Amino acid sequence: MIPDVQVEEVRAHADLVDVIGDLVPLKKSGKEFKANCPFHEERTPSFYVVPAKGFYKCFGCDESGDVFSFVMKRLGLDFVEAVRYVAARSGVEIQEVSRGQDAEEDPYRTHFEANSFARDFFRSMLLDPRIGTDARNYLSHRGIDEATAERFGLGYAPDEWRSLRDAAAKLGITDDLLVKVGLLTTSEKSPEPYDRFRHRIMFPIEGLTGRVVAFGGRILGSGGALRRSGKDPAKYVNTSETPIYHKGEVLYGMSWAKHAIRKEGSALVVEGYMDTVSLAAAGFENVVAPLGTSFTEAQGALLARYTKRVLLLFDSDEAGLKATFRGGDVLLSHGLQPAVVTLPQGEDPDTMVQKEGAQGLRHYLDQAVDVLDRKLQMLQEHDFFSSIEKTRRALDKLLPTLRAAADPALRDMYVSRVAERTGVRRETLEVELSRQGPRRATMPSKAVANRRRHRGVPSSTSSIPSMGAERAILLILARDRERRHERMESLLRHLGPEDFTDPAWRAIFQAFLEEAELDHPPEGMEPEAARRLEGLLDDRAELLHAERTFGDALTQVRLTTHQRRVCELDQRMGEAESEAEKQALAEEKANVAREGREIGVGWSHAARRLGSESRNSTERMG
Repeated sequence: MIPDVQVEEVRAHADLVDVIGDLVPLKKSGKEFKANCPFHEERTPSFYVVPAKGFYKCFGCDESGDVFSFVMKRLGLDFVEAVRYVAARSGVEIQEVSRGQDAEEDPYRTHFEANSFARDFFRSMLLDPRIGTDARNYLSHRGIDEATAERFGLGYAPDEWRSLRDAAAKLGITDDLLVKVGLLTTSEKSPEPYDRFRHRIMFPIEGLTGRVVAFGGRILGSGGALRRSGKDPAKYVNTSETPIYHKGEVLYGMSWAKHAIRKEGSALVVEGYMDTVSLAAAGFENVVAPLGTSFTEAQGALLARYTKRVLLLFDSDEAGLKATFRGGDVLLSHGLQPAVVTLPQGEDPDTMVQKEGAQGLRHYLDQAVDVLDRKLQMLQEHDFFSSIEKTRRALDKLLPTLRAAADPALRDMYVSRVAERTGVRRETLEVELSRQGPRRATMPSKAVANRRRHRGVPSSTSSIPSMGAERAILLILARDRERRHERMESLLRHLGPEDFTDPAWRAIFQAFLEEAELDHPPEGMEPEAARRLEGLLDDRAELLHAERTFGDALTQVRLTTHQRRVCELDQRMGEAESEAEKQALAEEKANVAREGREIGVGWSHAARRLGSESRNSTERMG
């Protein structure tokens, strides 16, 4: 059986249009999709899919339901089988429990309950006629009305050391649990737990299912308890990593914005909580924020489920520009089309809507520029094309963005644009792109492979001598049609399309995912991917030890993905401005390292070395 909490996670991650579209040819009709009903004979389409509300409905035979009921009816599966099917399509790993266990029991149920209590407590403090006066006045001054504050669950943490702790104790919520979820903390001077959030506007952070996984708190001023601490309080204090909260996998506001993002066809990405809430109050529904300035691979993959177009509205200072271009490359690698919104110097989205209203901000949104074009503009502004030496340096800054572009058509346009602007021949650029760049500098080195062999760990390249791990996986899928379903099921426990770094291999994997019986390139596939797929299907070379090759290749791709995550964390740690942020990133890296050790011994050593190599070889914009 599958616990209810995992069923809801699968439901939240599922793309209804993608799942149904795999089995029924859908056509867009306004904000909905329609088709001839798969459950009864008809000539005129009466079957509608409504992604904004998560259901389908046939007005001919009256069949209706959600993503699970469609799969059950269409494929003849029971509920558990349907959940497994949708989970595999949505990249969600599920863990079933035996009937002897409580199928509804969530191992982290008490963590969610503690956070739910805290949200209600902070909310009651904000609404308290006496305690919440300053906080309510602050929100009103920032243009946050009562309806918006209620929608986002905004609250207030009183200026006391144990206000929340005492309230929780009355309900039997233990200090130990509150420490685990980050609501209480300790220090060397005070080993007794005390409230982590004090005299702050509180922002509950929700997962896709709407459950509170963490909190962010913005300081209101140097109140009594904060002043007595003897420290200059941080403007923002956020929950560190917990068993239910991994900030690199969450986007603030996504639980509210996901349907609006799909409806609008784009997402607005801002830097923080207040920008998100302010824009929502001004009528922008499709707004989210990363929890920290560095956009992660997981956040890019999350956005890719709902849209192709992303507008980046980060601050125009140096840190904001770096975050913009780092995030742009991550988004490009997931097939998205990022554009940069440039606000006047010293302004941010919050101040813009305060000064000029929604219409004023829309003016700047309408002038958004593709991320590569914005890079070219900035390089021109800084006189990077005035000499051969400077142009070479400019090219080094542009190549990572070209490499990141997963969309073949967009990448082709990027290459043409850079060739035109720099005067470098297109053929030369293609050669440069074929070389290993910063985003691909995560493959195990020969020294790492030698250390693995020395330790008795099978080398991930031992049985894939010249083809590469990604091609090896796809070659075996292409040649062994009888076991393709079985192999895909095995792969989907560990990999998704985003784990394939080469755009053409990624497209081929996606094609197998969508049609397991594939025996020719599907209509609309990009020419390069189609050419490679035909080569795989026609390949008749003898492949020895197919099982070992398949396993080794899977291991290597998983290693590469984990190594990429470590490199990203190393870079973010080097750019972190506060000790608290560095500590949170260190904890996140430790969690990633534990996951990596499950893949292979010696992985953490390789990842650390490769992370260092990547940092030394990568030059960022700004």
